[in-house]
Amino acid sequence: MSETPATPAPPAPWATPAPFGRCAAAMITPFADDGSLDLPGARRLATHLVDRGGCDALVLSGTTGESPTTTDEEKAALVRAVVEAVGDRASVVAGVGTADTRHSVALARAAREAGAHGLLVVTPYYSRPPQEAIVHHLRTVADATELPVMLYDIPARTGEGTGLTPDSLRRLAEHERIVAVKDCSDDLKKAGLVLGSTDLAYYGGSDEVALPLLAIGGSGVVSTVANVAGPRVRGVLDAFAAGDMARAAARHLALLPLVTAVMDEVPGTVAVKALFRVAGLPGGPVRPPLLDAGEELTGRLATALTAALRAAQ
Repeated sequence: MSETPATPAPPAPWATPAPFGRCAAAMITPFADDGSLDLPGARRLATHLVDRGGCDALVLSGTTGESPTTTDEEKAALVRAVVEAVGDRASVVAGVGTADTRHSVALARAAREAGAHGLLVVTPYYSRPPQEAIVHHLRTVADATELPVMLYDIPARTGEGTGLTPDSLRRLAEHERIVAVKDCSDDLKKAGLVLGSTDLAYYGGSDEVALPLLAIGGSGVVSTVANVAGPRVRGVLDAFAAGDMARAAARHLALLPLVTAVMDEVPGTVAVKALFRVAGLPGGPVRPPLLDAGEELTGRLATALTAALRAAQ
């Protein structure tokens, strides 16, 4: 996190569209010590991720952003603060998905008013709607504003049966504002089927499958690890874009121990905020029901991060 700023790569011969940039951080939501929203910290962090972290997009109020425990007012205020901080230097995508279609529509409209450049919409959870209902829900949210939409396919968190099927994704791709997918299904077969039959831009939502997804036509990554190692995440993308597959693979493999440390033992939000406390970056505590990392875990995370930053490039 104390890395030198990422050097902008020369124009790359990407064959795939990237409506929300290539390297997006799934940004944490900074809180003050008392648990309140830290808007100055959000501005500082957003600037850091874009100007020093190599990110050309920031995704707010997703899983890593603790969206279940932030209020509607906090979500809108966060968008305003981040857009103010990064201007046109990065795309700002606001998470607006909930289990309630009306609530998601209201959040989408509030995000637009706050200045978001796009919307992240997760499939509805808990009530386990069938595919036809999921498609209707997502289309309804896309109809609510003129902003482009990134679908969030993450069945591990939304419940069995809520993952989008290839047929549902093909139908959703017909909507003029549904342009991308954040794929956390870790199903490369499904992604390949959809990439081969639609114009949807696919973003790897799991850092460990980012490079394999690029290899079959993916557009980029929405990365939790980019919060703490943005230039390293960007390095994989840049090597791939330059056609240097060996270097892209080496960089990807060098990141995997850090991905494991950040994502496997505790939620990524907990790990990132622990590392930010060590580095003096905005983050603050997590909100219950999450619990902050203890000293031992924080030490192991710091060791993994140091190793990743020292890895050969």
